Amino acid sequence: MTSDPTLFSGAIRREPLAARLRPRNLEELLGQDQLLGDGKPLRRAIERGEVGSMVLWGPPGTGKTSLARLFANYTDKHLELFSAVTEGVPRIRQIIAEAKERLEFEGRGTVLFCDEIHRFNKAQQDAFLPWVEDGIITLIGATTENPSFELTSALLSRLRVFVLHPLGSEDLRAILRKAIHEVNQDVESGKETIALTDDAVGLLVRYADGDARRVLNGFEALVDYVRSSTEDTSGAATADLVASVLEKRIARYDKSGEEHFNLVSALHKAVRGSDVEGALYWLARMIAGGEDVLYIARRVVRMAAEDVGLADPRALTLALAAKEAYAFLGSPEGDLAVAQAVIYLATCPKSNRVYEAWSRAMDAAARYPAEQVPMHLRNAPTALMTTLGYGKGYRYDHAEREGLAAGQTYLPAPLIDAEWYRPTDQGFEAEMAKRLARWATIRREAAADER
Repeated sequence: MTSDPTLFSGAIRREPLAARLRPRNLEELLGQDQLLGDGKPLRRAIERGEVGSMVLWGPPGTGKTSLARLFANYTDKHLELFSAVTEGVPRIRQIIAEAKERLEFEGRGTVLFCDEIHRFNKAQQDAFLPWVEDGIITLIGATTENPSFELTSALLSRLRVFVLHPLGSEDLRAILRKAIHEVNQDVESGKETIALTDDAVGLLVRYADGDARRVLNGFEALVDYVRSSTEDTSGAATADLVASVLEKRIARYDKSGEEHFNLVSALHKAVRGSDVEGALYWLARMIAGGEDVLYIARRVVRMAAEDVGLADPRALTLALAAKEAYAFLGSPEGDLAVAQAVIYLATCPKSNRVYEAWSRAMDAAARYPAEQVPMHLRNAPTALMTTLGYGKGYRYDHAEREGLAAGQTYLPAPLIDAEWYRPTDQGFEAEMAKRLARWATIRREAAADER
């Protein structure tokens, strides 16, 4: 490949590739077959020009802005692009005023595309309500965050929600083929064209993480490097060359957004499901994405108590030790301690009976919030309290047969028959089940003797 630093500059490079290759019709829009495949309701509505207000929810680079442009084209409405990051309510009022005039004097509607709509607060979102309801504008909001968390219920009730998925590898490869064709149109007669090996294409596709804009930006960075380099870059670009050009790949991860909770959930469920590899993968994804490892360690402690419990009492001890080890060592050395705890928890026998027992006890405390402590369970540190009957009738368990004061109760009257903790037959909890069964037998025998 020849070096020419003037190519892709000035008048020749009019727009970034992502803008130049933006689809002009539904046939050119790749991906989202679940919404736009033949016969799908949304596709039919677009083709009929009957597009209503909606919110498009999906990761970056999945076609939200492109879809909004196509909606306006198919309905012959004016498209107004608006970003909640850089603009506010005054600009909305201006757009509404222009939309009213356009509708009155031209008979033409307005599609208002609001990018990053989740950045608006409640009052700002409410500014859309009357104009959406009156049909002055067709609002198309785009968000990477879960609308049920980020949009007000009033606005959400007036919008249809469509979920966009990350693009598949075949769609990304097709986009790359278009990009290669496009950049090669800029090559003057006699110049060599840009070509990529299969491995280089595969690397760009993996780098994109389902994001069309990202694969195009990565390819464009490669083209800029090749065409401005003084080194010999003849022949097809290899994966090694692509890797040297691309910046460090950053996993898609938002420590405060939905993806944060998705990955935490995946880690927790993999541990609960005793899948070591799955647990390690989600742990690695979170750490690679910049998650606070102490936060992860705290969640691992929760897993030990919730999902292993007394099936292996050592699990909680190990999880706490991992948290302390990380606090002492930091990253990357301390990461290994957290990984060790995750592996141990994933391979432990599992029991959620502590979690269930605690939930039942909390429910009982909510239902009976003011039950008095039985007199025999109260301490009597003063003579007056002894006179009043505090501690009267209490039997010291250590002085009883098998260390159990059979027949003595430890709950208020309405809860005497409660059975909240029900151990499994897994791990150490099986031994605990035997103990509880033995004590239950002693209590039954004592009750029979009293009768």
